[in-house]
Amino acid sequence: MIGGFVGRAAALVASGVVGAVAYDGIKRLARSNALHGAAVAATSCALRGARVAETGAEKARLTTADIVSEARERIGEQTPAPGAAVPAHEH
Repeated sequence: MIGGFVGRAAALVASGVVGAVAYDGIKRLARSNALHGAAVAATSCALRGARVAETGAEKARLTTADIVSEARERIGEQTPAPGAAVPAHEH
């Protein structure tokens, strides 16, 4: 009975020591500029990616608008000015 108690107590102490060491390591890492620098680098990469995606989306939108405009011209419809209200389609 005492052996089991000592074994559990030793496991509990070992677990506490490992937790304390991990906590100290994380605390040191948080205080260092390495973590801050990595966060800034990751954010700048994400911003660059967002800019590239926005540029691609804008190019796709403009290309689609050009195609729709040309198709309307071919069937004899007048293309509305950008931002103008689209009139009802008449058959």
